[in-house]
Amino acid sequence: MKIAVMGAGAVGCYYGAMLARAGHAVTLIARPLHVEAIRKHGLLLEARGTTEPVQLAATTEPSGVAGADLVLFCVKSDDTAAAGKAMAPHLSADTAILSLQNGVDNAERLQQVLERPVIPTAVYVAVEMPAPGHVRHHGRGELVIGSGPASPQIAATLTQAGIGTEISDNVIGDLWGKLIVNCCYNALSAIPQLPYGRMRAVAGVEAVMTDIVAECVAVAKGCGVSPDAGILGKVLGLASAMPNQFSSTAQDLAKGKRTEIEHLNGYVVRMGEKLGIATPANRLLMVIVKLMEEANRS
Repeated sequence: MKIAVMGAGAVGCYYGAMLARAGHAVTLIARPLHVEAIRKHGLLLEARGTTEPVQLAATTEPSGVAGADLVLFCVKSDDTAAAGKAMAPHLSADTAILSLQNGVDNAERLQQVLERPVIPTAVYVAVEMPAPGHVRHHGRGELVIGSGPASPQIAATLTQAGIGTEISDNVIGDLWGKLIVNCCYNALSAIPQLPYGRMRAVAGVEAVMTDIVAECVAVAKGCGVSPDAGILGKVLGLASAMPNQFSSTAQDLAKGKRTEIEHLNGYVVRMGEKLGIATPANRLLMVIVKLMEEANRS
């Protein structure tokens, strides 16, 4: 297949590399520093104790999606509308689009911009970009994609590339489950700049996570979604599965970049306000991260 990755940061680069290794023609649409490094040396994929250069195309231009059979849309949540408008003129009529983004409403927002179907996707992978053109894989890597006419072929393509993929008729439930995990880990890892294992071991963190989960579950149910009954156990157990992982919010703050906190804890806060559900734990984490963003700008 011809595949484009729009907004190729850590997540997009990892999946792009996996697909390119499987023989697909992959084009990454990324920031200039990454593009320059990839054109010179290939995309360095560090995974399972080895590092190898993966050859693929890279460009800074949204026109890189032209002719693609499949687009993996991986931009930051705040950039969804602008990036969607930028790539829209270059999409083929039969291009399939997956939204591999944090939050629960990005696929819907992108669909409104493009006026065409977008398949929501829950992403479960721990990755980072330690340097331009270099993606480091820490663990997992599976995807859960929404059901649609193109979903079986897409799932088969991803699975053959070593990307475990499941089709779900309740992908919104999966996205809410991931949102709850992110609400518990992203800010709590970012504020002290600690990996999950060390952060989770601090006294009181489990109680805070329990409060966050309770707020998120209440809001989800208010939105008509029933999260997995075992979601608290999954949240608390994640740190032992990924003890060395820093959250994406922690990585963004460390690099002085804008975070997605408004689409994580902030989304729960906004929906809670609409539903009349108090979310003090989520609100506090959101505000602290926004204060840290402001400090980075000074």
